[in-house]
Amino acid sequence: MKKRSAFTMIELVMVIVIFGIIASIGAEIITKMYENYLRTRAINRLQSQTEITLEQVAKRLQYRIKDSVRASNDNGASWRALPNAIAGYDTIEWIGISNESFLGEHNGTSVVPGWSGLIDMNDTVNTSHAARTLSTPGSRLDFTNNIIKSLTDNNVAMDGTAIKHPALIFKGAKPGTFSNYYENAITIGNNPYARKVRCVGNNCAANFSILQLLSNAANDDLIDYDGDGNRDIFEQYYLAHSAYALAPVGAADDFNLTLYYNYQPWEGETYTTNGTPTVLAEHVSTFRIRQDGDSIRIKLCIHDANQSIASNFDFSACKEKVIY
Repeated sequence: MKKRSAFTMIELVMVIVIFGIIASIGAEIITKMYENYLRTRAINRLQSQTEITLEQVAKRLQYRIKDSVRASNDNGASWRALPNAIAGYDTIEWIGISNESFLGEHNGTSVVPGWSGLIDMNDTVNTSHAARTLSTPGSRLDFTNNIIKSLTDNNVAMDGTAIKHPALIFKGAKPGTFSNYYENAITIGNNPYARKVRCVGNNCAANFSILQLLSNAANDDLIDYDGDGNRDIFEQYYLAHSAYALAPVGAADDFNLTLYYNYQPWEGETYTTNGTPTVLAEHVSTFRIRQDGDSIRIKLCIHDANQSIASNFDFSACKEKVIY
């Protein structure tokens, strides 16, 4: 009979020890791979979130009234022009061009602009100061009115169906500072750049190429911008239905970047009291904005508030963007 050999106790112990070493090394490798995966996922998520937030900000700032951009350090109590802003002036405000209503609607054949942005300087309706009318050929103010009402939940209109109105802002050289854009257009004696506007007779369908400026007792006509005694008309204009403000809300190094919109300074409104807030990004550690000439540079950093890997890591992603 053939003798069978077997493992000795020492051999079994050695095999168990070897397998234990291999298992511990393998477990450590798997743990490191999982941690690297979580790191990569967290960083990619933060980078995507940062990029999306910058795009949202850039799309609004792209259609800004450039002279209206200003910065504040104390919830809107005092302001500086953005190029002159110093450390601590972290809230940014501007009046936006109503780009959506400018793009217009499809009339069944083609897309027609809502407002053309041009005044016919030779049209006789512009000489009637009492009527306060301006001819804007190529416009479809009925389209403009529909779009603005949709964007503002029927709170702003040109047809008399809402208390508030959009504003006409002439494009041209005007004396003064950014503060003129934010004066109340219904205050007696004010001389604001943003003039409240509507359709003639509140009938946009019948008067879709003539704008009419609203008035008050002391300021019932066009503005004398240059102080020469004559009321001024510029060939180009913008329409605006909202101002916008970007404000950090929270701690200095961990705050929510909040956008305020759907408020009208020419109606005496402010972003703190009347604006609709929406959080663009949470856990922001850095938000810096700087103006060089007509371009604006933004830097944004978002971190994950120690939520990545069992609260042992705190990753951050930073991006910059330039808006012209």
